[in-house]
Amino acid sequence: MNHFVNFMLMGAPGGGQQGGSAGLLSFLPIVLIFGVFWFFMIRPQNKQRKETQRMLSELKKGDKVVTIGGIHGVVQSVRENSVILKVDESCKIEFTRSAIASMKEKGDSSGGESAD
Repeated sequence: MNHFVNFMLMGAPGGGQQGGSAGLLSFLPIVLIFGVFWFFMIRPQNKQRKETQRMLSELKKGDKVVTIGGIHGVVQSVRENSVILKVDESCKIEFTRSAIASMKEKGDSSGGESAD
């Protein structure tokens, strides 16, 4: 075990003086792992967060949405920090904007529902 630690700290045994590029090459795998991690994990998450923020800022009356709790409803009115959803003919519930998970379809400007 001690030989392994010496090898990692000083480089290959019996080699004399190594160039400065050997030290940089030892960091290359770490840099590559971070690059792959950023490309496949961090970047898509940031894109999704920006898309969700854009969707929440564009909410308007008549939009059909789904909350993070799975409640489907139609936006009845939009306030600064909250949204009132019409869940049923006689049921309206107020949610914070951040509780809206997704938009099923864009509403029209009249805010009415289409008859099926």
